[in-house]
Parts: sequence; C-alpha cells; structure tokens
Amino acid sequence: MTLASSRIMAEGAKKASAAARTSQTVETVTMGTSNSWMETWHKALRWIPTSKKDIIDSEQRLLSTIKTPYVQEQVNIGSGPPGSKVRWFRSKSDKPRFINTVTFGKASTDATTLVMVHGYGAAQGLFFRNFDALASHFRVIAMDQLGWGASSRPDFTCRSTEETEAWFVDSFEQWRKAKNLTNFILLGHSFGGYVAARYALKYPEHVQHLILVGPAGFSAESDRIMEFRSTWKGSLANFIWESNVTPQSIIRSIGPWGPNLVRKYTGARFGTHASGKMLDEHESTLLSDYLYHTLAARASGELCLKYIFSLGALARSPLLTRAPEWKVPTTFIYGVDDWMDYHGALEASKHMNVPSEIFRVCQAGHFVFLDNPPAFHLAVLHACRKFLTGKFNDGLEEFVGDVLQEFPRQREP
Repeated sequence: MTLASSRIMAEGAKKASAAARTSQTVETVTMGTSNSWMETWHKALRWIPTSKKDIIDSEQRLLSTIKTPYVQEQVNIGSGPPGSKVRWFRSKSDKPRFINTVTFGKASTDATTLVMVHGYGAAQGLFFRNFDALASHFRVIAMDQLGWGASSRPDFTCRSTEETEAWFVDSFEQWRKAKNLTNFILLGHSFGGYVAARYALKYPEHVQHLILVGPAGFSAESDRIMEFRSTWKGSLANFIWESNVTPQSIIRSIGPWGPNLVRKYTGARFGTHASGKMLDEHESTLLSDYLYHTLAARASGELCLKYIFSLGALARSPLLTRAPEWKVPTTFIYGVDDWMDYHGALEASKHMNVPSEIFRVCQAGHFVFLDNPPAFHLAVLHACRKFLTGKFNDGLEEFVGDVLQEFPRQREP
C-alpha cells in the first residue's frame, strides 16, 4: 500500500485460499521448517497471526505467479552509515540490518538495470504484475525499504524530517554499495517516489534516469486543507495524524480479524480501477495474504509518516522547492484517476534544468502498475527509450496517444 493505505477500511473481496508453491529459483534465509501440530496451534492462538517467516512465505507464493526466474536475498547493509555515530537510527541494537531484495531477468552484463522502490506501507511484491514484462527489457531489482516488507525492522526513533529522510536515503545508499550498483534507472512509487527523488538529489551520479510513479511530496499545501484544519473535524484528524496513528496500527489492534479486513480492502480497491483485466480470485487471495503480513508485522519504517508529511500527505519539505537543483532526467507517471495531484509535477518540471516529461495513464488510479499494467509498461518503456534503442519495437511512439496522456516536455533531451 501507499499513503492511500488509510483507505484500508474499504469493503469487498473474497475469502483467501491456499496458494501455489514457488517454482522459481529462490535464494533465501532459512526461517525455520517445523510444521508440527504444536507450531500450527501456536500460530492459531497468536493475537496478531504473522511473523517474518509468514512474510517470506507469502512473498514466495505471490511471486509463484511470475514466469521469469528470480533470486531472493537478504542484503547486509551494516548497522549504520559509515562515519556516523548513530545506528539505524538510535536503535538499541547495533546488529547488522538486511534489505530484502529480489532480482529478475537478464543475466547478461549489458542489460540496463531498473531498480524499483515501493510506496508507504507496501513492499516490492506489489509489482508482481510488472516483473515479467519489464524483465524482458531490463535487469529488474526490487527491494523492500528498511523497516518494511521482509527487510529488517529496527526501532524507529527519528525525531525530525531530516533524520527520517536520512533513514531511507542512507540505507538505500548502503544497499546500493552492497549490491555493487553504479548506474541504474530508479523507479519509485508514491512515498517510494519521494525517497527516490531525495536519493537522486543527493547521489545523482548513480541514477541514469528517474521515474516517479504517483510520487508524494510535490503537492503544495492548499487553502482547502488549511480551512479543513480549522474545523473541529480537521483538528481531530490533525491530532490523530500528529499522534502517528498509522493504518498498520489499526490492523494490529484488531488481531485475528486483521486478515479479513485486508481481504475486503484488496477486493474493493482493485475491483474499482482496472484495464479490463482485474485481479482474478487467485491473485487477489495471494496479494491480500501478502499485504496482511507486511502490514501487521512489527512497526518500524511506517512511523516515518508524521515526520515526512503533514495532514493531507503534504510534504514538510516539498520537492517542488528543490526543482532547480534537479540533475537527473525525470519521467512522471500518474493514473488519470490518481489521488496524487499531477499539477505539482507540472510546476516542478518548469523549473528543472534537465529533460522531464509527464504521462497520465488511462483507466488507472494511484496503483497504476496494478490497475493498468500494459499501459504502465508502455509508459516505462517510453521513458527509457534512449536506453533501449534497437531492443524493442521502435514503433512504440505511435501507440502512446492511445493509452497515455502525454504533456509537452519542459526540457528536451
């Protein structure tokens, strides 16, 4: 999920069933193999029925729908940024942290690398409908940000916007070093787009092209939001926000009823926007199970919310103000029904001194990559066309107008 995960209370969806086993080559950490009746009863009696093993298992079941072989690994990023006196960050433990990473596709050394970063409350598995298509053109690497998914979940004790941004940007940089990546295309969705943009501002030498999908952090505070805050309802909502009550904390608070709530949300949300190929029952079951375990696990990265954004998902340190400092060519992708406002990107692009372009994908909302995968893939390929010359149909350009709304580029390559 993303910042929109506060809509978790939506209705719908069908009851989950057992999922297929993984058929791909998988390299993973052993989480325990006992399936005894004692373990079964222990799991059934837990108030919050999840664990690290459940996250890994549900991830593998979801990825079993993918045809492209993949490698899963836990990448050691150490206990904190080199030269810093803080661990990740102020944690009581100085043990190493690990970033859950999945790599798909091309084994050849000349393949362009595409790194995909998920949004708030989500994990890399939400891109499961995209891996096959994108891996036919790129070496695709997807990772769970520190504090989410199957990555380490250290204590989160950041107390400022700057320190919170460093939590994500610095841990991503340590992951990049551990993976020995130098030049890659960086794609981030929603809050992941915010992190990707911050990373590209700090380390532009490593990013060949930036793709921001429904990115958070570009919208300016509006009169409507300020007026709402002045009402008693707005004051209450703001108090809850500043208290850092997260959608995940709600899921954990209802214990064994959590899985069913997530199933209802998944069915309702992904039955609303689709290109005509909605999630089928099996996909919905696997995604619901995966989402539940990533949401209900130990609170960590989710606690960034109030430090990065104010009520209304408005950045406390807006990216719009950094537009003149942009050093990496950028493509923005939004769904036509995206609740993230693309006008912030339009305004930012006017001040960028690098090539930029904006696409809006038809028949899609904020989860454009799940809502309309074919059009999303078209937008990504079009954004990366200079890296893929001769590797895909050069007639791509003529199809853009049929499924995408393209805005004139503010700066030509």
